[in-house]
Amino acid sequence: MKQDVLNWEQLYNWRLLATTGLAFALAAILRSLLDKPLHMPRARTWLLFLWVPGVVGFAVTAALGYRNHLITEWYSLFMLGTAVAVLWPVRHYRPAAIMLWALVLPSLFRVIGLGQNLLDSQFVAPLNDYYKSIGRFNLYWFGILTGLAFQQKKALAKQQAQRAEEETQRQLAATRKADLERLVTARTAALTQQADELQTALSELRATQQQLIQREKMASLGELTAGIAHEIQNPLNFVNNFADVSAELVAELEVEQASATPDVGLEDELLNDLRHNLHKINQHGQRAASIVRGMLAHSRQSTGERQPTDVNALADEYLRLAYHGLRAKDKSFNATLNTEFAALLPLVPAVPGDLGRVLLNLFTNAFYAVQKRQQTAPAGYAPTVRVCTRRAGEEVEICIRDNGTGIPEAVRSKIFQPFFTTKPSGEGTGLGLSLAHDIVTKGHGGTLSVASQEGEFTEFLVRLPFR
Repeated sequence: MKQDVLNWEQLYNWRLLATTGLAFALAAILRSLLDKPLHMPRARTWLLFLWVPGVVGFAVTAALGYRNHLITEWYSLFMLGTAVAVLWPVRHYRPAAIMLWALVLPSLFRVIGLGQNLLDSQFVAPLNDYYKSIGRFNLYWFGILTGLAFQQKKALAKQQAQRAEEETQRQLAATRKADLERLVTARTAALTQQADELQTALSELRATQQQLIQREKMASLGELTAGIAHEIQNPLNFVNNFADVSAELVAELEVEQASATPDVGLEDELLNDLRHNLHKINQHGQRAASIVRGMLAHSRQSTGERQPTDVNALADEYLRLAYHGLRAKDKSFNATLNTEFAALLPLVPAVPGDLGRVLLNLFTNAFYAVQKRQQTAPAGYAPTVRVCTRRAGEEVEICIRDNGTGIPEAVRSKIFQPFFTTKPSGEGTGLGLSLAHDIVTKGHGGTLSVASQEGEFTEFLVRLPFR
């Protein structure tokens, strides 16, 4: 009987040790479960109280030989109470809340068991069986809810990882957005600077264009003035010469009339010569006056209004002006002028001043080309400029052909482009043919084309509708 009591007392000690092991396991579970939240590591110290008192109590009772089964019950409640105290402050953490529910049933069971031991009483037979069944169910209850708590922890950890990844992506997106905004700002600034530079360049180009146009106009005016000066020089020379001769005739007539025996026949002859000279003076004076009237007419600004125009007369007039304009610069230059003007050519609705500028430019280029070829051509070369007009259906054609240097095939398609010229630097602006093309095509609804063979000829063809 004594041996049985000893074994029973030893059993109480081993129950304390087993409960200590459960406390250690519970501490490990709580430590693993509560490690993730940042404020949970502070509970690790409290978790030591789950198993350290059990170890100390087992060692002391074993050393002193003290046997009391209530120690295990009290220690169990202490263990469960400490676990609840650790979990309660973080009950908002879902795994901790589940663990609190996992500890409810074991705690209730231990409280009832302690109360029975203290009162030394038991439930009646049916209730006692239920009570023992609850004791066996504690382990399943705790295990199931602990598993749910760890699953919930895993799910929360996954959500936190997703939120962390989303936050990382958001930060990356914000960084990329900031980088893109900086790039857009830098690019906008660069484009704005480029736009300002282009605007400045465009303003300078327009200013240069205006200067070149003005230069072309002045060059055309100089050529026109030189031609007019050459034309007006001849009648002025005749007027001056006949005036000098007439003054001499008047002096001879006065001498003859003052003589004692005047010669009537000589007086009549002097008067006839004087009358003839006055007629010539009047004739050449009228020629000079007509040239001046023409010059004044050409100096007037074009109104842009079309009027019926005799193309033959206009072509002949500007052909002479262009030729004499070049001869005014180079007295040694001579060229053959061939004109073939169609008879009964219909009048063309045109702006005479504008169309005259086109013809003057084409004639000037033709004489320039034959002059350049004459400078390098062998003996026997005869500079020739041919102008012909004809009717072609509903249009009038003006053909201007020269046997000059010709236009290279490589640049033939560019000659009507603004600022393109085949002349050496300083001798051409590249606007003459461009302006001529615009006047013919845009101003008069016609066409301006060119055919050429380098070193042989160049032929410009102007086609103007007359209806």
